[in-house]
Amino acid sequence: MNKTEQHKKAIIEALEKHLGIVTTACRTVGVGRTTFYGWLNDDEEFAKQVEDIQNIALDFAESQLHKQIGDGNTSATIFYLKTKGKGRGFVERQEITGANGMPTNFQIEIIENTED
Repeated sequence: MNKTEQHKKAIIEALEKHLGIVTTACRTVGVGRTTFYGWLNDDEEFAKQVEDIQNIALDFAESQLHKQIGDGNTSATIFYLKTKGKGRGFVERQEITGANGMPTNFQIEIIENTED
């Protein structure tokens, strides 16, 4: 195994240890972020391993969110519904209002440019 392959393996292990945080993993191994992203773009197998670690980190974060919901954390519940419950109507809407706080009625006119 050459030095680059050893560094890639060490980066993967460091990413696992640090839940996918690239900067921390690179510092731990002594590899620059530019080098890391070069490997990510050029080596499909390395990119797949990094993606797998990122999914594990996301699963961990999601499990923590579920724990907070289970503990009755209202903010966590609202966050979950806003992100995962959109299809069920849990969406915030923004209304454009005028100076008096009432909804504005405006039209957009599209004018076709016929000059060429």
